[in-house]
Amino acid sequence: MGVNGRQGYVTSPNSGPSRTPADRTPDEFAWIERLRTRFEAAARLVVPGGPVPPAGDTWIGDDAAVVATHGGPGRVIWATDLVIEGVHVDLGLCGLEDMGYKAVMVTVSDLAAMGATPEYILVSVAAPPGTDLDLLGAGVAEAATLCGCAVVGGDLAAGPVVVVSTSVIGSVGLHPERGPLLRSGARAGDRLWVTGPLGASAAGLRLLRAGGVPAGPADEALIRAHRRPVARIREGTAARLAGASAAIDVSDGLAADIVHLARSSGVGLALDELPVADGATDAEARAGGEEYELVVATADSGGLVAAFGAAGLRPPAPLGRCTGRAGVYTLAGGPLVPAGWQHRL
Repeated sequence: MGVNGRQGYVTSPNSGPSRTPADRTPDEFAWIERLRTRFEAAARLVVPGGPVPPAGDTWIGDDAAVVATHGGPGRVIWATDLVIEGVHVDLGLCGLEDMGYKAVMVTVSDLAAMGATPEYILVSVAAPPGTDLDLLGAGVAEAATLCGCAVVGGDLAAGPVVVVSTSVIGSVGLHPERGPLLRSGARAGDRLWVTGPLGASAAGLRLLRAGGVPAGPADEALIRAHRRPVARIREGTAARLAGASAAIDVSDGLAADIVHLARSSGVGLALDELPVADGATDAEARAGGEEYELVVATADSGGLVAAFGAAGLRPPAPLGRCTGRAGVYTLAGGPLVPAGWQHRL
């Protein structure tokens, strides 16, 4: 999710002024598909005669990669992400500690969406001379501790703006027979759930842009939701062990991310009214992004709710259902209006 609108054209409360759809600059998803073709062709030269990706692996196109290491037991889950000053974080509204913290959480959230547990992190930083790397590192360390993983390396370089790149590796841990959750596993008839109310991060950014003086605990919670998001690791694991069929984290906006899940699974969507965080607007809940709540599809709603209760987690909120009408997406009986964040490259 971006904060300044320079690279997005889809309307989003978290992205500022948008470009018009007439702008024909390829978006990030078009580039992902073009690069996927190139990289998989190159991989066939490394693994001649075998399928690419190998059976059981998941490569480009999901929240994280699922790969088997040569000679190693089982599979690992591997994700990477970037947080860039002026695109993902406004350092006039957030501190370097917040940026370091968020850089870890956004990548860990991709593992959470697959029901995986993060274990190790690589952190690389580019920054202008004089940047307080101690503050940035304090945020990284705090988030890593909260997620139960260790920073084991990375790189430093000078650059015109602050950029933090994180790469996180993890596994499904106990019960590996219940493999990682993928975007592509949902089926018609599955019910859709979300791990918490939506729109808090976008509402917090709105408050910060208006001066950032909280009127009470509710405003403080919204501002914290933007500055210090929480990856839903335990929720992802509970969903996987409860037999959920698919999941995705809400990073670019609910209306964008849930459609990614639907397209990957070949299903339609019939959504009810969205759960809106206290103090947020309906538009912020639909399109705000940077939530890092998880959308979960399951054929066993009772089992999912029971698993969350047994784990001491907040109950998930119902969103609607998957349908057999692929490409048809509705919200409260009307069309689900496309919204959310896209980078233009």
